[in-house]
Amino acid sequence: MDQGLQLLTYLVIKLGVAAAIASAMVRSRDFKRWLFLDSLALRERIFLVMFLSIPYMGGVWVRLRVKNFIPADLSFEASLLMGVIAGPIAGALGGALVSVPALLHHEYLTLPFNVGVGILAGILRDIARDPEEIWSFSPFIDLSVYRWIRKMVRRPHLDWQMGFFILIVSLQFARMEIGRHFPGRIFYIQEPPGLSPQGTFWVLIALYATTIAVVAIPLKIFNAARLELKLREHERLLLQARMEALQSQINPHFLFNTLNSVSSLVRVDPDTARELIVKLATILRRLLRQTEAFVPLREELEFIDNYLDIEVVRFGHDKLQVEKDIQPESLSAMVPSMLLQPLVENSIKHGLEPKLEGGKILLRSRLMDDRLILYIADDGIGMDIERPNTRPDSTGIGMTNVAERLKVLYGDVAQMSINSEYGIGTLITLELPLIDDVAASELTPQPIQAPGSLYPARSSTLR
Repeated sequence: MDQGLQLLTYLVIKLGVAAAIASAMVRSRDFKRWLFLDSLALRERIFLVMFLSIPYMGGVWVRLRVKNFIPADLSFEASLLMGVIAGPIAGALGGALVSVPALLHHEYLTLPFNVGVGILAGILRDIARDPEEIWSFSPFIDLSVYRWIRKMVRRPHLDWQMGFFILIVSLQFARMEIGRHFPGRIFYIQEPPGLSPQGTFWVLIALYATTIAVVAIPLKIFNAARLELKLREHERLLLQARMEALQSQINPHFLFNTLNSVSSLVRVDPDTARELIVKLATILRRLLRQTEAFVPLREELEFIDNYLDIEVVRFGHDKLQVEKDIQPESLSAMVPSMLLQPLVENSIKHGLEPKLEGGKILLRSRLMDDRLILYIADDGIGMDIERPNTRPDSTGIGMTNVAERLKVLYGDVAQMSINSEYGIGTLITLELPLIDDVAASELTPQPIQAPGSLYPARSSTLR
């Protein structure tokens, strides 16, 4: 009875060792990337097998060196894993590698047996109709058998999951039989002597169940890492799609207003209209070439200059004045593409255009404590935050899209605030994490504080 309890303790420890090794492996970024790829190149397969083999080789060595620590030896299960994950060649190589310590201690049958195990598991992997079946193999034998029976009743067919289950059981049986006929030539956990037939039956059930679980648990842990990477990839693609959708909303909005400006001058001043068309063509060339989410502030300001040249012609130099106060050090900072144009357009359309005498727009940039601060101010009609109808559509599609793009690109670390007072003017303040062209693709946001305002007025903040 004591020996039976000791054996069960060994089996529980074996499960813990399998889970610990698998959990340690998925901490490696390269290993998770290999698991994520549907097809691996030969070099990647070799690296994957070597990476997997090292801890299992160590387990064999511990079993040989440390007395009574036989649960550390998972070489048989590791050969199955490497074969079913990476194919027959990788399975054969992995089975050979994990068997080296046993071979050096005269367990001569371990190496050919584990090589054969890896090859058979790899062949079974290659015949799977759906590669995802490999990762859905469950350590809960009763559930696997139950699902298999239900599938067979509804539609009789060869089930991969049950095939893998039968392969593990068959190879474990062969391993134990070889060990009985050739003592000391291959390692296996033996059932304690002196047990009753009923006790022997349950011990064997526990041995086979443990072997299946030691194979299935790492597969489940590896699959969890794969799913995490897939979710991250899907999230990245979703954010990219959202950015493209927002960009597609901004560009037609901008073009619509610009073409209205051109159309108003076609009959009145054809020469000026032609000049505006040339500037519009320059803007369109930039838009067509734009493939990145970020551009230097210098390039964004050049784009705004072309846009404002069109607007100044439309409004008249006496009604629309533009003032820029740009800190030279800020010109190389990376900002989202098409960031300023919707805000400048909003200031003109809703701030200055309703004002009979026109007004002025101020663009200012500052670097403060690893932050880029951008100000877009106008002395137009302003708006009363508590009475939004005093400035219709003040937060229309352009403003909303800028706020949404900042949230998509930066999360909660970028801020856009609107400070306005009716009859005085409006200030839009942007606070962005200061990044260069290298960090633009991989943002590392840092919490930032709201900037001060140029106007002493109530504020509404879009995050």
